[in-house]
Amino acid sequence: MRAFGYNRAHDLADFALRLRDMADPVPGPGDLLVSVRAFALNPVDCKIRRTRDGGADAPVILGWDAAGVVEAVGPGVTGFTPGDAVFYAGDITRPGSYATLQTVDHRLVAHKPASLDFADAAALPLTALTAHEAMLERGIAYDAESIVLVIGGAGGVGSMAVQLMKALTPARVIATASRPESVAWARAMGADDVIGRSLADGLAALGLAPGSLHAVFSTTGTDAALPVMPSLLRPFGHVMVIDDPATLDIKPFKQKALSVHWEYMFARAMFGCAPERQGATLARIAALVEAGRIRTTATRQLPATLDNLRAAHAALEAGTGIGKTVMVWS
Repeated sequence: MRAFGYNRAHDLADFALRLRDMADPVPGPGDLLVSVRAFALNPVDCKIRRTRDGGADAPVILGWDAAGVVEAVGPGVTGFTPGDAVFYAGDITRPGSYATLQTVDHRLVAHKPASLDFADAAALPLTALTAHEAMLERGIAYDAESIVLVIGGAGGVGSMAVQLMKALTPARVIATASRPESVAWARAMGADDVIGRSLADGLAALGLAPGSLHAVFSTTGTDAALPVMPSLLRPFGHVMVIDDPATLDIKPFKQKALSVHWEYMFARAMFGCAPERQGATLARIAALVEAGRIRTTATRQLPATLDNLRAAHAALEAGTGIGKTVMVWS
């Protein structure tokens, strides 16, 4: 197979990924061997590049968002046969999807939405799973009076969170975005309202008093938003966090009995905690796509080349992207 890999952790300035010829992986028990047709990029790719070492014999292969065709199945696999078109995020502890072939636990996989091509499908899994787990698997009962704020509404996860909340709950969804193009994107995803980075001022401009929010999903910039969150939320409200604030002091959340939830999409695969739920969630996502209730968040489709990967990593680290960038194997 061909794969983009590197040996030692490094910063963007020393970008060291190289296209390599490698031995084809062999599916183990419960695995699918997938011919990857397209893979999407995510901020986690940059985090792993900066921190994880490999070696000449076992280079690090990034990428945990893919769509492709099943080439072979390992012992114990059910529900999939060679030739099936699939999509998945996968397991961050295993080699990723910057490769033409990948082995993945079949429980993390679902059949690709038939109405999407491989590139559009590859943009969905990681962000859809993250948004679904954060917003819809925490026991929160949303109703018509619920007001939810998604911080980072034009990013990959924020785009999916807005769509899923509008498709599956009666809540009013407010997204944050600052540039004209990101505001337009957040509205296209279904946000009822879009505000800027000054959360209190933006909500006040909408006529919302302090303490109006049922939930806040912080996909980026939690360091800056955290001090004001308790005043924005109603008693017994919820905060979901996915980024990496330097500190997370939640003592100010006590007086309103607020709940703070970490979301890490890879936890199920890493710890063997009902990984089949991710396959089931992706099947639900596929059904929503087919019903026209949510759409792909792919905004750029590029050939899988080293130059394109380097540029895409630079854009991810700049934090100015809208939607998702997808690489397609030729």
